[in-house]
Amino acid sequence: MNKFTPALLAMTTLLWACSTTPTQTSLLDQTRSEYSLAKNNPSIAKYAPLELKQAGEALDQANAAASKKESIEVVDGLAYVAKQKIALMQSTATQKSAEADMANSSKQRDQVRLEQRTNEANQATASAVQAKADLQDAQRETQVAKADASSLLQQLSDLKAKNTERGIVITLGDVLFASNQSQLTAAGVATAQKLADVLQKNPQRKVLIEGFTDNTGTVAHNQMLSTRRATAVSAALQQLGIASERIAVQGYGESFPVASNATSQNRQLNRRVEIVLSDDNGKINPR
Repeated sequence: MNKFTPALLAMTTLLWACSTTPTQTSLLDQTRSEYSLAKNNPSIAKYAPLELKQAGEALDQANAAASKKESIEVVDGLAYVAKQKIALMQSTATQKSAEADMANSSKQRDQVRLEQRTNEANQATASAVQAKADLQDAQRETQVAKADASSLLQQLSDLKAKNTERGIVITLGDVLFASNQSQLTAAGVATAQKLADVLQKNPQRKVLIEGFTDNTGTVAHNQMLSTRRATAVSAALQQLGIASERIAVQGYGESFPVASNATSQNRQLNRRVEIVLSDDNGKINPR
């Protein structure tokens, strides 16, 4: 018995160490790193202190779950929420910084107008300065719009969103639906949840959900299937809290293919649902 005691002691120590090790995930590590960088950014502290606090609280919840050795799914779920709050915080700081620059530019224009009224001899010069200020305003407004779009793309990175002439477009492939059916699979529901999360954070945005099929089957069947699939995505978003007035649905059947229907691989590409996000004014460019 005595000669087995060291081995038993070593095994007991190992088991005790494992039982006290916090849950570790790559997503949590990445979120911690992003929060650390953002926290040290003076622009964040100046323009988005509330969002910084909320992101920190969300990260604290993820860290607490890791310390309590919760499952990887639970820890990653909380880490994902914290990651989205960090993205929102960065977007808010960028936008408010741009707005502050625009306010400063407005003061400069007021000064120019005063100089125009008091010194007509310098009217030509003042006009040139005014034009330059207007150009700077337009450039800053463009920067704000690009920052908003960039932030939205970052929030939708998991859904492989693309910026197109019609706006930001998310494509849901055929694999997110039951075969030749309109019911969303579990993966399809998870995708709808991610989209709903982004729409909740961007209440000014609307979506147009468009359904498409390949040319297999009758035109009538394909038209009906494309509409049912688009409607299924709309219903999922509404169940997740998105108001129906923010959602429009359109089925196109086998129209507008993105590839030739000559091969099975190309036909699968054509069986899709495209979700088009509006601009900040709720406008979506027509197809």
